[in-house]
Amino acid sequence: MGLMKVFSGSEVLAIALQERLEEAGVETVKKDNIQSARLGGFGQTDLAVEVFIQETDFAKANPFIEEFRMSL
Repeated sequence: MGLMKVFSGSEVLAIALQERLEEAGVETVKKDNIQSARLGGFGQTDLAVEVFIQETDFAKANPFIEEFRMSL
């Protein structure tokens, strides 16, 4: 299976969601477009950090993702 994006936004919020998911036993991958853009010599500000999970973990992760989104 592949990865699916479950969040795009600020680094602070991405880390908070990533920690909740990992506490629930769901492995995550974080892609930091701010750092990538900086190293590439150009800037990017909106939807700068993305969190991905395995497609097979979506059913397990979805309640935590929804709870996180409702708390924003």
